[in-house]
Amino acid sequence: MIRKFEERDLETVMGLWLEGNLQAHSFITERYWKDNQELVRDLLPGADLYVYEEEEAGRPDGFIGLSGDYIEGLFVRGEKRSAGIGAALLDFAKKGRGALTLRVYQKNERAVRFYLRNGFRIRQEGLDEGTGEKEYEMEWKGEGR
Repeated sequence: MIRKFEERDLETVMGLWLEGNLQAHSFITERYWKDNQELVRDLLPGADLYVYEEEEAGRPDGFIGLSGDYIEGLFVRGEKRSAGIGAALLDFAKKGRGALTLRVYQKNERAVRFYLRNGFRIRQEGLDEGTGEKEYEMEWKGEGR
């Protein structure tokens, strides 16, 4: 089930954020992610966050953060990846929206393929100034757009 983030989810969501970034972005130093943990911890409660949670598990296995029609991040617990959680979170975000955008590192090929499979297209290339890494800006447009 997908539900709105609650304060009690913060530690689990932070764990998913750090684990996901370290696993998916081995081309960026671990120190970068750890140095940004407190900033993210402060920003998360104010974001538009939704978590995916199986009732019997009692803890979130994934989450998506939105800022309007922009996807700030999508994270799924390592052992739960490729089980449909990420797609379910994306489908949830698409409901009621005509378009969504996001940025993803070009070297994160698994994520790029995931977004392409889920209807996104590469709109342009750019550079993340914080890391110096090349990234894609991707977009999804609903039917008829």
